[in-house]
Amino acid sequence: MATEVVERVPVGRPSAGRHTVALFASELHLVFGRARTWVLLAVLAAVPVLIGVAIKVSGSSGDAEGFLGQVAGNGFFLVVASLALSLPFFLPTAVTVISGESLAGEASLGTLRNLITAPAGRSRLLAAKMVALASFCLAATMTIWISGLIVGVVLFPVGDVVLLSGTTVSLADGLLRALGIALLVALSLLGLAGIGLFVSSLTSTPLAAMAATFCSFIVFGILGAIPQIHVIHPWLLMYGWTSFADLLRDPPYWHEIVRNLLIQAAYLGVFYAAAWARLTSRDVNG
Repeated sequence: MATEVVERVPVGRPSAGRHTVALFASELHLVFGRARTWVLLAVLAAVPVLIGVAIKVSGSSGDAEGFLGQVAGNGFFLVVASLALSLPFFLPTAVTVISGESLAGEASLGTLRNLITAPAGRSRLLAAKMVALASFCLAATMTIWISGLIVGVVLFPVGDVVLLSGTTVSLADGLLRALGIALLVALSLLGLAGIGLFVSSLTSTPLAAMAATFCSFIVFGILGAIPQIHVIHPWLLMYGWTSFADLLRDPPYWHEIVRNLLIQAAYLGVFYAAAWARLTSRDVNG
């Protein structure tokens, strides 16, 4: 995969004396100004379309269980089902691509050295990179949310929502809960984004950073599939990712949701600190 060059336009990289907001705006433009980012978002937007069309063509949800089995009866569930089906692979893959390139891409283009020449600029640069990654995580989940809602309304009947606890709520209440689910999924990806940011600080080869980040994700998945080490499962990165479904209960079950967010915060904190230590002590040659 060739490294893309995105020209920094007038919002460009500020000097150390300029306002920090300009630096954050520059990073957001750098992430969302790449064609690669929009291709990833387009792929994510296509997930609800493929699911919806497949169910519509088949005439029903078949023998599917869970959210997927309810899509034909209420298009609202296409939003939740699409997020659930994207979480094990599509969303993490998109995050590994963007996070793996965050610092390694700058190093490969020879721009990182200039960006961190001033010692005070390194911490701000890393913070701006992390904010851009968090923004991408939210944009990715909201792309699926919006696409799922549009496709669900177009292809299926939409009405009141029967929650997992058996309670029926209005469509507006259901959509608000689905919006909360999208936010929770985005927050669940921050731990992986932190790992990608750290790996990206170790190399000047974006492809290597992407591959290493994705491999770490695979390792977590393998560890989670081994029953003999179940004692460590609750501490693995993806263990609580499916806790978002607890928002579709009345009342919501907050225990696992909060626990998942704390785990993500711990992973993010550890790897962000490691990336900061690496970047602030790094002798950049490119």
